[in-house]
Amino acid sequence: MWWSDYLSAIFEPYLVVLNSLPKVALGPIIIIWVGAGTPAIIVMAVAISLIVTILENLNGFSKTDKELIKMAQTFNASKLQILTKIVIPANISTFINSLKVNIGLSLVGVISGEFLVSKAGLGYLIVYGGQVFKLDLVMTSVLILGILAGVMYGAVLLLEKIISKTRLKV
Repeated sequence: MWWSDYLSAIFEPYLVVLNSLPKVALGPIIIIWVGAGTPAIIVMAVAISLIVTILENLNGFSKTDKELIKMAQTFNASKLQILTKIVIPANISTFINSLKVNIGLSLVGVISGEFLVSKAGLGYLIVYGGQVFKLDLVMTSVLILGILAGVMYGAVLLLEKIISKTRLKV
């Protein structure tokens, strides 16, 4: 969408509307499209996190230094060269922030998908534990989710450190 203002003008309003829809409400449609099982859980996780990622990265791309882009254009840089040499390197922090946001969103998507179709997993244990009033199942699942989110966040921080060290050497 950064590549074409025309495509951006067409797709951005639809993405904003899709993002505002509760994805759990789309659950029955997802189940009909891909079936009840692991594919539905994956589609739910992607549906919840993908639109936010696209919008956040588009925002970062559009805020890239216009003067650098103009300078590259005066040297007859192609759109692909501008993207790979200026826009993407300038938005590494945007990518990292997207990953940080998507940790929680993807877990919400997986748990929501498991609420709908699963016969196993943490989402299933949360629903089952709530139905039979077994608070220990619910709390253990939530604790495992918290630990998983913490580990994933730590991995993103490690990736951020590696990238920042690599960028400093260049």
